[in-house]
Amino acid sequence: MSRISQTFETLKQRNRKALIPFVTAGDPQPGFTVPLMHQLVSSGADILEVGVPFSDPMADGPVIQAADERALKHNVSLENVLDMVSEFRLEDDKTPIVLMGYLNPLEIMGYEKFAKQAEKASIDGVIVVDMPPEEAGEFTQLMTEHGMNTIFLISPTTNAERIRKINQHASGYLYYVSLKGVTGANTLDVESVENKLHQIRSMTDLPVGVGFGIKDGQTAQAVSKIADAVVVGSALVKQIAEHQDDQQQMNQQVSNIMNEMRSKMDEDTLNQR
Repeated sequence: MSRISQTFETLKQRNRKALIPFVTAGDPQPGFTVPLMHQLVSSGADILEVGVPFSDPMADGPVIQAADERALKHNVSLENVLDMVSEFRLEDDKTPIVLMGYLNPLEIMGYEKFAKQAEKASIDGVIVVDMPPEEAGEFTQLMTEHGMNTIFLISPTTNAERIRKINQHASGYLYYVSLKGVTGANTLDVESVENKLHQIRSMTDLPVGVGFGIKDGQTAQAVSKIADAVVVGSALVKQIAEHQDDQQQMNQQVSNIMNEMRSKMDEDTLNQR
C-alpha cells in the first residue's frame, strides 16, 4: 500500500480528514523550503503538495503566480525540487509528498528520467495541471511502474463522461477544484461542492480532496464535513509573501493557520469520543 493510501486508510479508521497544504518549492528562497515542509507536518499536515515553479502557471491566481516568480528568481528547477524532497526524506520518510506543476518541465526532463529521479527522491504522487486524461496514458503507466500515484483535477464544469476518463488513470486521490477560475478565488459554496462530490463518489472509490477557497479554520471545517481531504494553498502562500524576509516569523504564521484548521477539522471527531 502506498504512503498516500495508507494515510487515508489510517485517517478513516480514526474518523479524521486529511489536511493537505500546498507551498511552492524555493519560495521565498530555496533554503527555506525544507524547514517549512517539516513545520507544516508538525502543525498537522497529513500530505504535502509541493509546487514546481513554472513561468506560466495558468491555473493559479496572483498569489501563487508571485510565489513562482520569487522561486524562479533563484533559478529553482525541477531537479532542485527533487533535491529538496530528498533532503526532507532524511528526517521524514512517512509523510506523503505530491509534486504539483505543469507539463513543460516534465517534458524537458523526459518522462523516464523524471520517473526514476522522483522514485529515488521518494515522491509519492504527481499532479500535472495541464495534462488531459486523454494524453496521460504513457505518463500514468510510468508513474505506476515507479510506485507513484497520478492525481487529477476535477472542476465544477467537469461532466460525467470526463470524470470516468479521469478515473481510468487516477490513483491516490482526486483533487476537486471547488471554484471556477484560478487559485485564490474567494466564494466557497459548500452545498454545490457537496452535490458535485456525490456525483464523483458515485464513479470512484478514491478519496476526494477539495481545494480552492479554503482560507481559515471555518472553511476548512465546513469542507472536512463533506470531503476526505482539505487542500489549502493561497492562504499559506500569502503568509510566506508577507513574511519572506523573516523565516522564523514566516514559519510561525503558516503554523498558526495550519493549527487553526487542524483544530477546527478535528472538533467533530473529538466531540464524538
